[in-house]
Amino acid sequence: MSDYQYQYNLCNVPAWVIGSREFNADPVPLSVHGVRTAHAHFFKQLDALAGWEDRARIFQDYMEVAFHLHQWREKGNVGQLLSIKHSYLRFLRGWLFDADSVEGAVLKGWVQTRMGLPPVHHRGRIDGKESEEYLSYMKDRMKGSARTNGIFNQLDLLYEFVQYELKRRDPDTTHITLYRGVHGFFDHDLLEWDKKRGKGVVRLNNLNSFTHDFERAWEFGTFVIEAQIPVYKIFFDGAFLHAGILKGEEEVLVIGGEYDIKRRII
Repeated sequence: MSDYQYQYNLCNVPAWVIGSREFNADPVPLSVHGVRTAHAHFFKQLDALAGWEDRARIFQDYMEVAFHLHQWREKGNVGQLLSIKHSYLRFLRGWLFDADSVEGAVLKGWVQTRMGLPPVHHRGRIDGKESEEYLSYMKDRMKGSARTNGIFNQLDLLYEFVQYELKRRDPDTTHITLYRGVHGFFDHDLLEWDKKRGKGVVRLNNLNSFTHDFERAWEFGTFVIEAQIPVYKIFFDGAFLHAGILKGEEEVLVIGGEYDIKRRII
């Protein structure tokens, strides 16, 4: 986006800090205001559970009750579909199918409102708030949020659960090496590039798909970029939910900003 502008956020760290290379080099924990307090009983339940499978089950059960998702579940297939329609799972599945979908716009909207990072790509490169691409993004975002029970609040809790689980599993880890297959930098702002060394700086979209698996990343592009991702900028990791609840468990959704990257070859 030309003249990229950070926005007011609902996080404990200003947006311009979250989006900076300096944050990535020396990150601090991020938290959406009020979420841990509002759901304090839930996190106390997690503290008492030793196994991640039990914590994943409790998370899914809690989401059902806290956001009344179970009330959409009736006998028969129609009720099941309505339950998913009003659930965070619908939006994760939509993203996995197409990041430029209506559901993808809602996830990008969550990052924009909570972290203060606007998208730079949605169905095309966004060149300012007056561009057709930005207006398309806003229309998709509003359409996806309509008649969905507190979807941003659901995503708040999803993010906080993922952050809890990351710290619970390995409290000393601050960065994870992840890979992203790309066809070009059409959905990134290329800020610096050293062609000879295959290294540079990009402004990633405000939400991005990465993977832990270098080989799998090649399935999604003509070349692969590698980045050191602060764990605090991991919005979702498919491995944290019960196996089979989502296809594409290898996918990791990463909050954007400016990143040092390098191009990987086989």
